[in-house]
Amino acid sequence: MRNRRRLLAEDESLQHIWPSFADCTSTIALILFVLVLLAYVRNLIASNELAVYQRQIADSEKTLNVLSDDLARTRSEIAAGRARLSASVEELGQQRNVIIANAAELDSLRSRLSSIALLRVDVLNKVKGSIEAVLGGPGVGASLVRIGDNGNIVINEGLVFEYNSYAIKADGTRLLGTLARALEAVLDDQGVRDYVDAIVVQGHTDDRGSGAFNRDLSAKRANAVLDYLLEANPALEQKYGSYFAASAYSEFRPLDAATTEAAYERNRRIEISVVLKDATIPKLIEQYMQSVGPAPAAAAPVP
Repeated sequence: MRNRRRLLAEDESLQHIWPSFADCTSTIALILFVLVLLAYVRNLIASNELAVYQRQIADSEKTLNVLSDDLARTRSEIAAGRARLSASVEELGQQRNVIIANAAELDSLRSRLSSIALLRVDVLNKVKGSIEAVLGGPGVGASLVRIGDNGNIVINEGLVFEYNSYAIKADGTRLLGTLARALEAVLDDQGVRDYVDAIVVQGHTDDRGSGAFNRDLSAKRANAVLDYLLEANPALEQKYGSYFAASAYSEFRPLDAATTEAAYERNRRIEISVVLKDATIPKLIEQYMQSVGPAPAAAAPVP
């Protein structure tokens, strides 16, 4: 009886123990499941993140490859640009040398053209100097002959002619004879003669009297002076007669527009004009072009 009761008591105690064990086991299983689930979720998240990182790395590699290609292309372009720049610098140096040479040639041409521009005045000054030397120096010649603003030799009319006359006065023959010898001496200079086309004796009157009378008087005075120059010095006509001509300007080129007697006296005059050859300047330009040679071909533009 006692044993039976003890067994019953043990059965009751075991009945209390098994439910608690089952609860513990369930709890542990649940915890394990949660842990596994968490591990799976974490692994899934890590896998997704890894895939994202791999895609980013792949994109970065592509970008790096593109940048590498761009860098290589840029380096190639820089090298080509440096080569073109070096060629351009060399070409500019050559062009600069050509420009310097051309500038020197242009300066030479400009100097020669300037000498042509001054040649006419130089010829007239030589003639005037010769006249002054024969007449006794500048103090005498200056009062008789002067170089006008237009570069012509101007002879006072009163020294050569009487008023309204084209007959040369005795006092004028000495001056014209001297002028004839001076013109011969000037034309004897080959360096001057090469540039002279003509020496023109111009007759001028004042504006009093009719136009027909003044034209006739200025023409007769110009021809009278030219005739006397060639008669006074036959060598001048023999050697250089083809250079001389006469022209009449009447009253149409006055030196002084006033209506005073002094103005009229200034306007009545004989002028000696030295006309230079028109071909002189083209000749110099042709000589210049021959000296520099043909123009260089245009350089190809640098891309």
